[in-house]
Amino acid sequence: MDIVVDTSVIIAVIANEPEKDWLIQQTTGANLLAPPSCHWEIGNAFSAMLRRGRITLSQAQDAIQAYREIPVRFVDVDLVQAVELANRLAIYAYDAYIIACALNQRCAIMSLDRGLVTAAKSAGADVLEVSR
Repeated sequence: MDIVVDTSVIIAVIANEPEKDWLIQQTTGANLLAPPSCHWEIGNAFSAMLRRGRITLSQAQDAIQAYREIPVRFVDVDLVQAVELANRLAIYAYDAYIIACALNQRCAIMSLDRGLVTAAKSAGADVLEVSR
């Protein structure tokens, strides 16, 4: 089974968020997919944590190493399709990339981002609901 994961899922696992065990349980044995933008969003998330003083540089480096060990296959998405989705759903392109990836790969999205989940459902994408 293929599952498109977004940055929120990856960060939750790396940062030991309360949803970590459930996320790992639901994705064990699955092929994790993401658009290439996810890679840069991870870097942006860690840089934001550094700026806010939530983590140290050493912790960020350790987290990036942990991220590198997560087997995610990056799948290109069509930019025109993503911009059309962004326009239709009134969302940012980064969320549209996730939705386009799931629609094109015919698989579900897993996200902790409620706005992305709502937009994905509106676009007709399957969503794996996160149990909290």
